[in-house]
Amino acid sequence: MKQLTPEGQQLINNLAQRYHFSPDAVFSLLQSVINGNGSMAQFNHPEFGGSGQWMKGGMIMLGDMFNNGLKNSVSGLCQELSNLIANQPGLIQSGSFQSQHQGNQQQSNYGSNYAGTDGQQQNNAGSMGAVSLFVPPPAGSSGNWWPAGLQFPTSTGAQNNVRYAYFATIHRLAIDTQGHVTLYDTLDHQIGGFSQQQSVGGSITFTSQYGVVDVKTLPIISADNVPVQSPAQAQPAASFQTRQANTNVSAQEADIFSAIEKLAHLKDKGILTDAEYSAKKAELLGRL
Repeated sequence: MKQLTPEGQQLINNLAQRYHFSPDAVFSLLQSVINGNGSMAQFNHPEFGGSGQWMKGGMIMLGDMFNNGLKNSVSGLCQELSNLIANQPGLIQSGSFQSQHQGNQQQSNYGSNYAGTDGQQQNNAGSMGAVSLFVPPPAGSSGNWWPAGLQFPTSTGAQNNVRYAYFATIHRLAIDTQGHVTLYDTLDHQIGGFSQQQSVGGSITFTSQYGVVDVKTLPIISADNVPVQSPAQAQPAASFQTRQANTNVSAQEADIFSAIEKLAHLKDKGILTDAEYSAKKAELLGRL
């Protein structure tokens, strides 16, 4: 984890004071926004209602889903942090799970099905972009996060708390999950894109000539630069039916939470009674 400069720590403290969060909570959210390439964040902190996610341009989801005041605060803080890191050299990755850069060509592979109402955007942090947030790496350091000896990745990207570097010519894939780097053997896969389920700790998949494949099926070469002596053999890619079932379950959960939020609005407007709302909410939660 990078070390904050004194000026960067002061910025974090100022944001914490203005938004009434602790500096630790703001710093953890900063890391999430950086990992989301400045346009999204996936986080899990008690001060933010547990797990949640934010996307620049209109989406905010919190574990405390009916706390609109908290939603506005977290959304505003995420926007300020996004503006802040946009002016910091080296923090934005060269690609993302949604928008990958391969050579000089950029291709968009994945989008989001979530929508919402963005909080009020703040530009205070963006105006402080001249301040260096983090202590620069030692002289001569490349700043590469993947294992030593690997150079010139075919593509790199980041989403939420995960980033990757794909080395097609040597059949290697490095994935950094919250500071823990795992190196995989990609076998004969010709990888064309990556995706992560829209949930904290969601599984990572990639597309190849064999379809959609879970990264966990690949043999592990090393974990945090420690070689794995007996890497597990890659399992066959999941069947189309299994993949479709998993996709349907994820979409169903999102639909249920969206329906509950709509019911809350109906209750607030007096269209539903408290009893009707509670009964319908219990019915929906029972489907999870």
